[in-house]
Amino acid sequence: MDNETVRVRFAPSPTGYLHVGGLRTALYNYLFARKHKGTFIFRIEDTDRNRLVEDAKEKLPDTIGIFFDWDEGIRKTKNAAEQGPYIQSERLEVYRKYADELVERGKAYPCFCSADRLEAVRKEQEARKEPTRYDGCCRDLSKEEVADRMRENAPHVVRLRVEGMGDVVFDDIVRGTVSFSKKTIDDQVLLKSDGFPTYHLANVVDDHLMGITHVIRGEEWLPSTPKHIILYEAFGWDIPRFAHLPLLLNPDRSKLSKRQGDVAVEEYLAKGYLPEALLNFVALLGWNPGGGKTQEIFSLGELVSAFDLAHIHKGGAVFDARKLDWLNAQYIKNLPAEELLTKSLPFLLKKPWFDGIDASRKESEYVDRVLTVERDRLQKLSDVGDSVRFLFVEPTVDPTLLPWKKNTPKETIAALGVMREVLSIVPENEWMRERLETILLETAGEKKGDFLWPLRVALSGEKQSPPPFEIAWVIGKQTTLERIENAGTLLGNMV
Repeated sequence: MDNETVRVRFAPSPTGYLHVGGLRTALYNYLFARKHKGTFIFRIEDTDRNRLVEDAKEKLPDTIGIFFDWDEGIRKTKNAAEQGPYIQSERLEVYRKYADELVERGKAYPCFCSADRLEAVRKEQEARKEPTRYDGCCRDLSKEEVADRMRENAPHVVRLRVEGMGDVVFDDIVRGTVSFSKKTIDDQVLLKSDGFPTYHLANVVDDHLMGITHVIRGEEWLPSTPKHIILYEAFGWDIPRFAHLPLLLNPDRSKLSKRQGDVAVEEYLAKGYLPEALLNFVALLGWNPGGGKTQEIFSLGELVSAFDLAHIHKGGAVFDARKLDWLNAQYIKNLPAEELLTKSLPFLLKKPWFDGIDASRKESEYVDRVLTVERDRLQKLSDVGDSVRFLFVEPTVDPTLLPWKKNTPKETIAALGVMREVLSIVPENEWMRERLETILLETAGEKKGDFLWPLRVALSGEKQSPPPFEIAWVIGKQTTLERIENAGTLLGNMV
């Protein structure tokens, strides 16, 4: 980076829960800062007062903090006295100062047009099939007219004066050279009549005062960039480097919904997706390590080492929920047993059927055995117990499922009897998975289906389940023998 001290920021608006696209933006900024030994700043941009969501200002840093930390900004003391506060609504005097400076230098002007007039102009432009934009009514008011209006306390906004012809051209790290004609750039509002800045003014002022060197943000902000560049030039400030990230898309290539709850990070966590897996997933939405590498599972440290803005794609990134499920399953498989138990219990406790089960099957030691068997079948923690409910509650066994292929009920009763006999002589202290597997496979010999199929159904009531020796190990000797006996009774009623 040519010895440049990298400073980047994540600046969400508290208008709802954290979107997965927001998590990706925050992650890429974090990775870039860590890769270049720079600084990652977290601030809140709450100038859109009409869309504020209660408690979002608190929930956003809470959620980001689950995944990684930041160096400066909200909830941090470092540089807070010089560059803070890090919430825009607490910096109104700062924005007023810089808006006034632009007006004094002729780079901006007060606009006294009413909302009704602006709406009428917009409708006229639409009727003429023209682009809708401010018509410049107040651009050339005399100083005397402006002074008179100000003395009358006339409501007004401050607009940027966009002058000259030609194009605004900049080099985007992801997209290369980007050009916008000044004809398409409106005299945007910088300061609203309520004293709050618009996103454009606050964003540029904050980025300058906080020394931001690289602005890494979503593609939806690309059309705003020429406006920001004009503002930087009006102030005479250095312009940061820009990198606009590709859109997130649904599998049908439509833009990923931003409806609250549909793609909220908190919702994915509540469904039992691990933070590490979700972070790994969003990292790959529009980026790859390059060099022909096929690695898909990355720790946060590995992401820092591999990350490069040059490997971000220009095209939209498809949000493939199946890929997320697969990644999450890999992370679940590799969780230490104690951690898996700790993370799974809250989800088990929410199951309607779990509350009424026998107390012995709620104990940590028992649940730990269940998870040992179920771990490789879990895609998310909210699924815990669902595919192996028979390990917690007595299964309902359909006797017609017990016989293997064309075996008769009598033959099946005999096979279950053999299984019960060999299992009954296994001492309690030898009731282990490996020991049970050896005994059952040796007993079944070449006729595994004849013996192991009815045993599986007797213990689980299911066509598909973990192997019978795993079920027997989890539920214990007494319950295993009882279920085999019950299955035999059901078959006896068919004879």
